[in-house]
Amino acid sequence: MLASLQVLLAAARAGGYAVGAFNVYNLEGVRAVIGAAEALRSPVILQVHPSALAHGGTPLLALCREAAQQAAVPVAVHLDHATSASAIREALAAGVTSVMADGSHLAYADNLAFTREAVALARAHGAGVEAELGRLSGTEDGLSVPEYAACLTDPAQAAEFVAGTGVDALAVCIGNVHGTYRGEPRLDMARLAAIRQAVPVPLVLHGASGLPAALIAQAIALGVCKFNVNTEVRAAYLAALREGLQAAPSAELLPLLQRAVAAMQAVVADKLRLFGSAGKA
Repeated sequence: MLASLQVLLAAARAGGYAVGAFNVYNLEGVRAVIGAAEALRSPVILQVHPSALAHGGTPLLALCREAAQQAAVPVAVHLDHATSASAIREALAAGVTSVMADGSHLAYADNLAFTREAVALARAHGAGVEAELGRLSGTEDGLSVPEYAACLTDPAQAAEFVAGTGVDALAVCIGNVHGTYRGEPRLDMARLAAIRQAVPVPLVLHGASGLPAALIAQAIALGVCKFNVNTEVRAAYLAALREGLQAAPSAELLPLLQRAVAAMQAVVADKLRLFGSAGKA
């Protein structure tokens, strides 16, 4: 069933768990995410990155929305990391239930103005808005941010930002990164606790691929209600295709794709259990 970001995160906050948000690029990704969510009776979020939207267009969003409507569990459809009002307008017109207005690369005042505009656009469609304050390092879908440009979220500024924009959720930077962690992840949990005290809306942590269970549990206890996962699911997809072709270079396409779906679904299921959302649908 199609669900809103606000409802999913409110339930997660009240229930002491987090909702997994998984980036999808095609039918196989959508099937893997919803298959895992249905098997575990878990709410879930289908995310589309602007680069995937540029590739798949609004038919990709229509696929996500139709799959969400037919799912036996609550599923939100979310535009991830939108850095332009035009992408936000396109996604809202196509029926996404929420957008991430990503002005984290902008100066604070410009991020504030951009996010306010996104909130106004989303409200006209009954959609929710996630924003980001601070700047993650790492790489995702062709977007690279040098580590020296990364900055952590300031709790006082976060409170001002949320009050000034009216966003429904805030993605924070506490040492998390996009892509693969080069060493042991080191998250500033004291900073996260301070942000939780300062900010009334649910918190979001990007870069959940590779985070150990202890850090996940601690982050949930400190107010994180949504985790973004991309890298591990993509890696499972590519590895399944590669291994299938190596084993049988002339393999039929459908069995190969089914193998990829199963590999991705296993990763998604592990994350849903880790986030504590299994059985919460």
